[in-house]
Amino acid sequence: MLILMNEENIFKNRIDLSPLKNQVEKIRLETRKVIVGQQKMIDLLLTALLADGHVLIEGVPGVAKTLTAKVFSKIIGSQFSRIQFTPDLMPSDVLGTSVFNVKNSEFEFKAGPIFSNIILIDEVNRAPAKTQAALFEVMEERQVTIDGKTYPMAMPYLVLATQNPIEQEGTYRLPEAQLDRFLFKIDVGYPSLEEEVHILEGFQSRKNKAQLELINTVLNGDDIVKLRETINELYMEKKLTKYIAQIVAATREHHDLYLGGSPRATIAIFKASKAFAAIQGRDFVVPEDIQFVAPPVLSHRVFLTPEKEMEGTSTVAVIKQIVDKIDVPR
Repeated sequence: MLILMNEENIFKNRIDLSPLKNQVEKIRLETRKVIVGQQKMIDLLLTALLADGHVLIEGVPGVAKTLTAKVFSKIIGSQFSRIQFTPDLMPSDVLGTSVFNVKNSEFEFKAGPIFSNIILIDEVNRAPAKTQAALFEVMEERQVTIDGKTYPMAMPYLVLATQNPIEQEGTYRLPEAQLDRFLFKIDVGYPSLEEEVHILEGFQSRKNKAQLELINTVLNGDDIVKLRETINELYMEKKLTKYIAQIVAATREHHDLYLGGSPRATIAIFKASKAFAAIQGRDFVVPEDIQFVAPPVLSHRVFLTPEKEMEGTSTVAVIKQIVDKIDVPR
């Protein structure tokens, strides 16, 4: 504890986080207008936004997955597009295609809905493998290559995808390569009894007014780019970077997992822990930041052995066991 206090005294004025802190507070105030509870989900979405990472939101129908994505898109005030994934969706329906123009006798590229700043992909696991593969390049490299020509995406670029873990009829399992491109997988549960009462009270007070009409835009794409530049300047000690590497390496050797985290997962924890530290008002990372982001970063990247899967063990539980066994640097 003494170490943390000394670090705070040394670094508290190194970076001015007041603009970031003000923006984060405004975003939280706006989300609370329509989203009751789900504080962890909001913090993780904020972290992903600042860490330049895509998010997979998983939960049963009716727990505000799609609504939350819409709220964030309106708060940011950038271009927004929504893609409803269905079994008959083709890659060209997502990316776009070349169309022959009879006036000039040339092919012209017509961009698909993936060309935006904030993209909501609803029920992402309902599209077949060939459509899932269409997202690989754009999610990782922020560009699309069509007919040999590359089209870069405008920044910021964020994909928010939702899926239902219960209903599996007519769905396709997401490829590991695509799962690895999501910074976080956020599991959204049911609200508590008290929160559900607040939901009903809010519904009654709005008197059928559309929820998104209550949300104000508080920042734009340029603001996000500047905030991300601030995040990159945050301090992380070498012993904490080693701590991150130890956690990911342990997933590759754990007897309950047949597939561990990739180096992309290591980088994801590094970036996410910095962003989470910033929204907590600190310009340096502490072990608790790493411990908070590690489960949502790794839960969709590691896979249980068949025996543990049959026993009902969760990847999150295994990840927490791994984190608990590794000595925390102080």
